[in-house]
Amino acid sequence: MTDAAYAPPDVPLAVIHADHEILLVDKPAGLLSVPGKGAHLADCLLTRVQAAYPQALLVHRLDRDTSGIMVFALTPQAQRHLGLQFERRHVKKAYVARVWGRMEPKTGTVDLPLIVDWPNRPLQKVDFETGRPAQTDWRVMRYEDRATRVRLFPKTGRSHQLRIHMREIGHPILGDPFYAEGQARDAPRLMLHAESLKLRHPDGGIGMTFRAPVPF
Repeated sequence: MTDAAYAPPDVPLAVIHADHEILLVDKPAGLLSVPGKGAHLADCLLTRVQAAYPQALLVHRLDRDTSGIMVFALTPQAQRHLGLQFERRHVKKAYVARVWGRMEPKTGTVDLPLIVDWPNRPLQKVDFETGRPAQTDWRVMRYEDRATRVRLFPKTGRSHQLRIHMREIGHPILGDPFYAEGQARDAPRLMLHAESLKLRHPDGGIGMTFRAPVPF
């Protein structure tokens, strides 16, 4: 999808949870997390969130084509607290994807270092010499017609990590405009959804898990 073709979905803000410190929302596929360069890329989840919650602060982001749960901070203290949790990999993330082919075995780990593919930005690539460590666990949910529904657990948070890791083991995510080819690319959207976040609440440190229903 080119920038010129950016046509984000016109849907209401889907709030999963809101309190005095944190806000969790379900980002639709096709919407940028943060503004891009240029007025035509100004519409994004952050600006939509701030229209309803002016004090909201960014903590992390999802790819434009990925749907699912995102957390925003509602105070600077909460932003620092959550930011450290992401930095220290204390936040547990689970995604659901539909990938090409039949994944076997039913569980496993991908451990391939990643780095930006500079001539082809924003694409990323595997690079064993200069890439940053990246690990993803997977667990098959069920087999479908020429595809597998799988739950993905990224241990690191590299850009396009899940998309490249699945491609590299021969199971690209269906509908991926960057990393899938042929029939695997023929889907109405990128079949990747951030299903859940487990984090510690900034006020008191209680562990909480939030979920966004899978839309495919």
